[in-house]
Amino acid sequence: MVNITAVELSEWLKDAGRPDPLLLDVREPDEFAAYRIEGSTLMPMRSIPARLHELDRRTDIVMVCRSGARSYHAGMFLRQNGFERVYNLAGGVIAWSRDVEPAAA
Repeated sequence: MVNITAVELSEWLKDAGRPDPLLLDVREPDEFAAYRIEGSTLMPMRSIPARLHELDRRTDIVMVCRSGARSYHAGMFLRQNGFERVYNLAGGVIAWSRDVEPAAA
């Protein structure tokens, strides 16, 4: 799995010539409600095994959490289950709020 920085993800999302990835936020609903990256999809980490069928293996998926740890483990689970296009947002929403959207935090 590839780690991607908040700045790299921001540049990817701004690139009109590149399809947007699925931003898969693996935090809990209260965390997601408090702060999230626009366009993210909530799928709490514990729900992923039962919801694998909802994910498209052909889509780039960027895993998101608070600091990058939970998303890394969830991303590894996806990789072990045949998903090849998985990225981890290094530093999570903490890095996003610091490096991309400092006024929003």
